[in-house]
Amino acid sequence: MAVALSCEGLWKIYEMGDEKVQAVRGIDLEINSGEMVAIMGPSGCGKTTLLNILSGIDDPSAGQVMVAGKPLFGISDDERTDLRGKEMGFIFQKFHLLDVMSALENVEIPLLLLGCNPDEARSKSMSALEKVGLGDRAEHRPAELSGGQQQRVSIARAIVHEPSVVLCDEPTGNLDSTTSEQVMNLLSELNDAGSTLVIVTHDTEIAKRCSRVIRIFDGRMMVEEE
Repeated sequence: MAVALSCEGLWKIYEMGDEKVQAVRGIDLEINSGEMVAIMGPSGCGKTTLLNILSGIDDPSAGQVMVAGKPLFGISDDERTDLRGKEMGFIFQKFHLLDVMSALENVEIPLLLLGCNPDEARSKSMSALEKVGLGDRAEHRPAELSGGQQQRVSIARAIVHEPSVVLCDEPTGNLDSTTSEQVMNLLSELNDAGSTLVIVTHDTEIAKRCSRVIRIFDGRMMVEEE
């Protein structure tokens, strides 16, 4: 099975005055294509730092991340931006939609940044919105959508360019229990259709849906559960 995302010997050390804080300590990890993997751990354990490094938002102090077989670090900023844009999708707790744009225009952004033809970008984005059940809300702006609908728009934006892996940071953290269930049903459906998902979460109900659960404690990968 192809490896969608991996890291080897990953460390992140922050210097705070005379003190050094080891946020991530020597983590090795492989995520296969088609998996849905949860990363769990107590607050301050390093799971968000790990996700930030895996997504290329933050640099590691040591180690390497491979995305679809290509290195994420040790390359130019332009090369990294291009790799992230093509191979990765992102779903955030706070949605990060642009208020002045419609749902459809928000979903188009990754495709347009990759140089996609505007007509093709619009067609693919509409298909992505229909996939998440929001075809009839394409022209609505974020302020006209509920929290659950905004998160579905962000999911459509994350998958519209068919990335190798989708990285999710507490994707239901701002949603009520009913809406959280709907969003997780959607993510499970995307995984069943072949999308690879890595989800940082504190929610055990989300973890139960995943093929694997990776537990982080004090920056180390302590337990891996099938």
